[in-house]
Amino acid sequence: MIILKSPRELEKIRKSNVIVADILEILKERVRPGIDTLTLNDLAEKLAYKRGCKPAFKGYRGFPFSLCTSLNNQVVHGFPSKEPLKEGDILSIDFGVVHDGYYGDAALTVPVGSVSEEALRLINVTREALYLGIEQARVGNRLFDISYAIQAHVEASGFSVVRKFVGHGIGKELHEEPQIPNYGTPGTGPRLKEGMVFAIEPMVNAGGSDVETLEDGWTAVTKDGSLSAHFEHTIAITGNGPIILSRNDEE
Repeated sequence: MIILKSPRELEKIRKSNVIVADILEILKERVRPGIDTLTLNDLAEKLAYKRGCKPAFKGYRGFPFSLCTSLNNQVVHGFPSKEPLKEGDILSIDFGVVHDGYYGDAALTVPVGSVSEEALRLINVTREALYLGIEQARVGNRLFDISYAIQAHVEASGFSVVRKFVGHGIGKELHEEPQIPNYGTPGTGPRLKEGMVFAIEPMVNAGGSDVETLEDGWTAVTKDGSLSAHFEHTIAITGNGPIILSRNDEE
């Protein structure tokens, strides 16, 4: 069942997501060659508590960190480590909080110093796909209109969407119905209604779409070793179109 949120609930979810957006922006500015991702994790956790929030991921189904840091061929759910970032890496950062009983969740991919043209194009296409998907999150459309918009842009650009992991509803729980794949048939799926709140999150590989999970039970990597990028926004569907709740002033 897809839960429709009241205006009061939307405001609470917005507050959680603004905090996430603000913290991600701070982390983004810290990404450079030489910094390690465990430092970023500790900073994210500190900033969340300072803002009266609890990190959403730490302890969730046993996940041991507050931040997901996925490097290069890591797709999602990467563990922070003491290994310094290197020039030319790309780093996906996924973060969430719970504040006043409601969740916020967003992600972005950041180049570390100067990166290859292909890596930069992968990042840009993934970000573009997210916004094309969001544009379809309108009253009266179907769920897989979002999915298809993402898939079409990614595949037209010569990349592939990850099929194993999906976006999701969000509110009082981090993951609610519906699941939102990044591929699908337009004109199908549940009808979109005002008050729905989704975390839309394309995960895009430079090579094939297949992924596998490492021995830690969490870190997903591309099966062919190709680079992967990940962007995510939490959005609300309104009568005036989609509203990005996890937006910061830089966008």
